[in-house]
Amino acid sequence: MRILTALIVSLALLLPLAADAYDVLVLQSRRDPAFEEALAGFRANRRFSERVVVLADYADVDVTRIVREDRPALVLALGDRALEAARKLRQTPVIALISLGIHSRHATRSNLTGIGMFAPPERYLSLFQGMKKRRVGLIYHPAKSGWYVQLARQAAQRLGIELVTREVSTPRDTLTQLATLAGKVDALWMLPDATAVARETVEAYFRFSQEHNVPVVSFANAYLGLGAAAVLEIDRAELGRQASDMGSAILKGTEASDIPLAYPRRIQLRTNPSVMKHLGIAAERAALHPRE
Repeated sequence: MRILTALIVSLALLLPLAADAYDVLVLQSRRDPAFEEALAGFRANRRFSERVVVLADYADVDVTRIVREDRPALVLALGDRALEAARKLRQTPVIALISLGIHSRHATRSNLTGIGMFAPPERYLSLFQGMKKRRVGLIYHPAKSGWYVQLARQAAQRLGIELVTREVSTPRDTLTQLATLAGKVDALWMLPDATAVARETVEAYFRFSQEHNVPVVSFANAYLGLGAAAVLEIDRAELGRQASDMGSAILKGTEASDIPLAYPRRIQLRTNPSVMKHLGIAAERAALHPRE
């Protein structure tokens, strides 16, 4: 009888906790329209119960304690700071979005999956091919983007494009390495690499473009106004919907380790017509309407 009573008391203590549990703990690095857009996409097609924690609103957040006490089924990490906090979790599945650190060796764990910030290299290379550009300059930090550049080299070889690469370890190195590309490339490829493309070096890419009459192809719409000929930008709402599909699979029992890191499934191509015209690149020749 005492054992039965103890079991009843234990269940009574556990049931309220189970009732309070929710599907998704959303860790948001800061309040940012890009994160909000992705989160809206995540919520669009499915109704997950959730709790949102914006890390920038607090001096310190003990994510491990939150997960231990709240017992969410999974964590959605938006941004690099959120991913860094979620890395402390060992068992709870984590889906990472809008994080340049997702491909870092330090970020790799069996409970982590997500969607990267890079478009498939073939999308960029097909664009260069359409522009009739065969020597493409690319500056990158090996620890941050080396994995992607390796894939890009393989794809470039198949398409008959020469990648002229330069490695950097600090933003200041970018200025020096850009100068070494003069006369050796007929296009520049900007990667979402926080070292190679930093606030203090962005304008140098477009000065190079003007001085050497070569197009810059980048990854965000903001660069069109600075002089990029074209950009391949991630559709952030669709990014959220893609993460929602991953989350639904996890809630149905799929292990995070069985869901590989993915490329964004919808990439939007946008161009700067005046820059294209100035460089003598016809939209039709550049195949500026690829499938999304």
